[in-house]
Amino acid sequence: MARPRVHLLLALCVALLPILAAPASANAEPAPAPAAAETAAEGLPYENPIKPAGGPDPWMEYYDGFYYLITTTWTSELTVRKSPTLAGIATAPSVEVYSAAGDEQCCNIWAPEMHLLDGPDGKRWYIYYNASRDVADYNETQRLQVLRSDGLDPMGPYTHQGPVGIDEWQLDASVLEMGSDLYLMGTHHDGSTQNLFIQALSDPTTVTGPRRTLSRPTYDWERQGAPVQEGPEPLYHGDDTFVVYSTSYCDTPDYKLGMLTYTGGDPLDSGSWSKSPEPVFQRDEADGVYGPGHNGFFTSPDGTEDWIVYHANDSAGGGCTPDRTTRAQKFEWNADGTPDFGTPEPTGVTLPGPSGETGPTPTGYRLVNRNSGLCLAIEGGAGADGATAVQADCGSGQRAVWDVEDLGDGTSRLVNHASGRSLDVAECGSADGTDVRQWTWLDNACQRFRMAVQDSGGWVSVTNANSGKVLDVRDCGTAAGVNVRQWSRLDNACQQWRLEPTA
Repeated sequence: MARPRVHLLLALCVALLPILAAPASANAEPAPAPAAAETAAEGLPYENPIKPAGGPDPWMEYYDGFYYLITTTWTSELTVRKSPTLAGIATAPSVEVYSAAGDEQCCNIWAPEMHLLDGPDGKRWYIYYNASRDVADYNETQRLQVLRSDGLDPMGPYTHQGPVGIDEWQLDASVLEMGSDLYLMGTHHDGSTQNLFIQALSDPTTVTGPRRTLSRPTYDWERQGAPVQEGPEPLYHGDDTFVVYSTSYCDTPDYKLGMLTYTGGDPLDSGSWSKSPEPVFQRDEADGVYGPGHNGFFTSPDGTEDWIVYHANDSAGGGCTPDRTTRAQKFEWNADGTPDFGTPEPTGVTLPGPSGETGPTPTGYRLVNRNSGLCLAIEGGAGADGATAVQADCGSGQRAVWDVEDLGDGTSRLVNHASGRSLDVAECGSADGTDVRQWTWLDNACQRFRMAVQDSGGWVSVTNANSGKVLDVRDCGTAAGVNVRQWSRLDNACQQWRLEPTA
């Protein structure tokens, strides 16, 4: 994960697309992927980075019509972005799906991954991650943890299942599937080098048998800055199975990807794997890409293309910081069946998105109140600082449309499309009933909001970072024009909102 122990098509569409509004069914599996076309149509244009702020250790899934992106947060929360197009991930809201609490974990969440696996209750989403037990000693106390979704919606809700694996310093959990068998993979330290490990799973949350070392950093290109192998990620192609891993120290520009190939036999035996003698993906100084690594894989919506998602820096001194950004690109296959990842694409260049995307890419979001069915808006015709937030008919034009801009710390600012001003709590008040209004951006906690999943169906709370109070419709009114204010959490429908994209 982060550091070793030694350490455009613009679609002509005005219909609302349910990003958080229409999650996958909780009781049915998604429709089968369409058959691969002979000639795949290019997806909608996108640019790297696809997550410009706070994007280390990315993991991407395409499921039931949407992309889902989860990354390291360095906070106590896990957030997920959701979009019907890859391009839309860049501006999709980061929605909290879990907040760590308790003696087993407190903070500094790293390297989350989402896997749809068969478990005791059938198919569920499992999020594997590592978290610290002590904010003052965040590295040494990192332990692997796992969550399970209540249904088949990747946005949750999720329930903590506890720690997974050995109770010692381990990072970067992933799951290898070999037939019906599951294996936990990750990285651990043996006192001299940081190595890949593998351990059998009896179910998605329970290890069985001893932990085995899968691979060690033996080549010079695996020992730049420190001897490190981490972030093992499974990749399947036909009958072939690969494990692509990150290697060398992430604080150097030489962080890169290596690869193991399964050659047959017991997957727990390191002799059943061969290591590529050269890196398979590394920095391209000419294009200004440094330290590309800690990746994941996903397929295009029509199933015809394979894609890699990874993080990288824009400078040689970028290091292991939260400033690493998330990037994605298509890759091909060599004649011998091995992946050809090419070189990292530069940022700011328009590229064709994954084939089979239908779009359109969202250009803003409406916040629909669960109780009234009306939308968060600014009072009609008001464009000045101090104009009051109200609920209004969702067809009230741009005053009911918002940009939800990720600020890289788990919070967002909400910018009104009509006025260009930011949602704000009046006078930075902390009392119940304080008005919510719009104001020129001041970059303070009173203008920062955190969205968190409250229920299946895409309903979220919107909490002010300064007061800890949530957006609330006054007296649960159902008429247009009723003020929106802040209030202590009551867990009722008047305090729940759904993010609906506009195009």
